[in-house]
Amino acid sequence: MRLNNRAIRSVLVLVAMAVTLGAFGATQAKAQGVLKEILDRMDKNYKTLQTVRADITMVKVNDQIGGKDTTSGSVAFISKNYKKKLYARIDWTKPLEESLVVIGDRYQLYRPSLKQAIIGSTKQTKTSGAAGGALAFMSMSKAEIQTNYDVKYVGQEGVSGSVQTWHIFMTPRTSTSYKSADLWVDSDGMPRQAMITENNGDTTTIVLAKIKKNDEVKTSEFSLDVPKGTKVING
Repeated sequence: MRLNNRAIRSVLVLVAMAVTLGAFGATQAKAQGVLKEILDRMDKNYKTLQTVRADITMVKVNDQIGGKDTTSGSVAFISKNYKKKLYARIDWTKPLEESLVVIGDRYQLYRPSLKQAIIGSTKQTKTSGAAGGALAFMSMSKAEIQTNYDVKYVGQEGVSGSVQTWHIFMTPRTSTSYKSADLWVDSDGMPRQAMITENNGDTTTIVLAKIKKNDEVKTSEFSLDVPKGTKVING
C-alpha cells in the first residue's frame, strides 16, 4: 500500500533500517562466535596433532582454459609443532606415479616417467609443490593464522561424502604466490579440505580421506632416492 504522508514514510524507513542493521549486527556477532570456535578447535588440533597418514586427492583447475587435472595417492605428514619443521610426503599413484617431499618450505618432486626431479620453495611454486603448501595449514597455530590471514566464516558444508565441516575463507595479509585459501575443518579442528587460489585464478584443491592421526611416522620416510641420470630442475 502506498503511503501519502511523507513523515510516516520516513519513520517507516528508519524503523526498517534499524531492524535491518540490528539483524546484520546479530548475524555478524554469531559468525564471529562460530569463527572463534573453529579457530579454537583448530588450535587444539594443532597442539595435539603429531602425525597424519591419509589418502589424498588433488584437483588442479586452469582458470584460463577451464582444464581440470585430478591426481590421487597417499600422504604421510609430521607436524612442525612436533618436530619443529613441517614434513610431508605424497606418493601419487594415479594417473601417473610421482613422489613429492616437503621439508620446511622446500620441496622436491620426482617424476620417474620423465626421469626428472623439480626442487624449490613452496612459497613460490606453481607446480605440485602447492600441495605441500595446502598441507601446511594443518600445522598452523591459531596465532599464526590470525597474524598472517584475514579470516571469514563461510558456512557449514559436507566434504568427502558425509563429513560435515566448517568452511572458512582466508586472505593473506602480505604478498604471496596465491591470493586466497579456503579451508574445510571438521568438528575436531582437523582441516579435511584446502583450496589454494593463485593470483592468476588457477586453483589447487586438496582433499584428505581415511585419516589416521598420530600413527608412527619416521623422518627417514621423507628422503627421496633419485636415480643417477635424473634431470634436476629448479622450480
